[in-house]
Amino acid sequence: MLSQILAISALNLRSIPERWGPSLVIVIGLAGVVAVFTALLAMAQGFTATLQDAGSDQNAIVLRGGSGAELNSGFGGDTADLIKLGPGIRKGSDGKPLASGELMVITELFKKGETRNGSNVTMRGVEPASFELRPQVQIVEGRRFESGLREVIVGAGVARQFEGVGVGETLRMRGSDWKVVGVFESGDVNESEIWVDAGSAQSAFNRGNGFSAVRVGLTSPEALETLSAALADDPRLTVEVLNERTYYSNQTRGVRGQIMVLAVFVTAIMAIGAIFAALNTMYSAVATRTREIATLRAIGFGSLPVLVSVMIEAMLLSLLGGAIGAGIAWLLFDNLSVSTLNQGSFTQVVFAFQVSIGLVLSGLVIAVLIGFVGGLLPAIRAARLPVTTALRAG
Repeated sequence: MLSQILAISALNLRSIPERWGPSLVIVIGLAGVVAVFTALLAMAQGFTATLQDAGSDQNAIVLRGGSGAELNSGFGGDTADLIKLGPGIRKGSDGKPLASGELMVITELFKKGETRNGSNVTMRGVEPASFELRPQVQIVEGRRFESGLREVIVGAGVARQFEGVGVGETLRMRGSDWKVVGVFESGDVNESEIWVDAGSAQSAFNRGNGFSAVRVGLTSPEALETLSAALADDPRLTVEVLNERTYYSNQTRGVRGQIMVLAVFVTAIMAIGAIFAALNTMYSAVATRTREIATLRAIGFGSLPVLVSVMIEAMLLSLLGGAIGAGIAWLLFDNLSVSTLNQGSFTQVVFAFQVSIGLVLSGLVIAVLIGFVGGLLPAIRAARLPVTTALRAG
């Protein structure tokens, strides 16, 4: 039986050039399905990785109770000082608790090539400990800002996507002029932000001594519970303590879910079209080879090898289309830098599509499954074709 399957399959595949038009329908259809599926999930994967890579199990973020996000959070400097004295916070290089009050403000910049509609960008006021808490943040051009001055450093993502943020340029924000003195890279969502001295931001934006959140370095991941319990027991505080990685994961949930729903919906619609294309193509292939199939049956080839050979042809064409689609997605979208609105902060997040091996393999599996479904009914018809009727029809 195996030799019969191989023999008929080889015959089918050799005849594909004679039927290249209908065969291309399957290939092109599946290429489109896999390319769209891979591109959408690469967007979701890139966005999620950009935010989650900013989080560390060794850090925690303290927000006002019930706020859920830095943009909605806020408390005074006295509260921030109490938080910094909490148990479970490790010491910094200066011997003091490694904790930083941070102020989040939304500012507006124009994307490159745009002059009308501005985009919200996060401006983060930070204390010196913020850099020690995020060792991945590295200055790649210029220098750090100086405390007390209206100087800013911009993330590499902001520098790529927006106008007027080059080193030496001046930003006009809320009636104040801020000089860009450096560009930093971090490989995560911090690259979508502008960083300034916290005290300068408080003064310029009339925030008194207030902060949006306090970031702390933990002595161990288990110290999160210790710190959370201690702060909850303090009647002067109404705060929530979150693992930094968990916090960023929560921020990605809305966008990630929307992209997944869109990917499933679009892929399902296109897959239905591809299945009908495969059905039509394989029915046509069986119809044009009626006498050939009948002759094979007459000289002793079984119906099962005929069925399997038709299925093999359909799935191989689908696999070829899937591979082309995955290749297109990889060439066009892998590491493509874009920005989109983060629902957690209502600001632009700059990220890159990530076309991983896992996504490519998933796309190929979908292609093969579509080929299987599309080739099944024509294969059954070919296997059940009466020999005498087929010979007379041919």
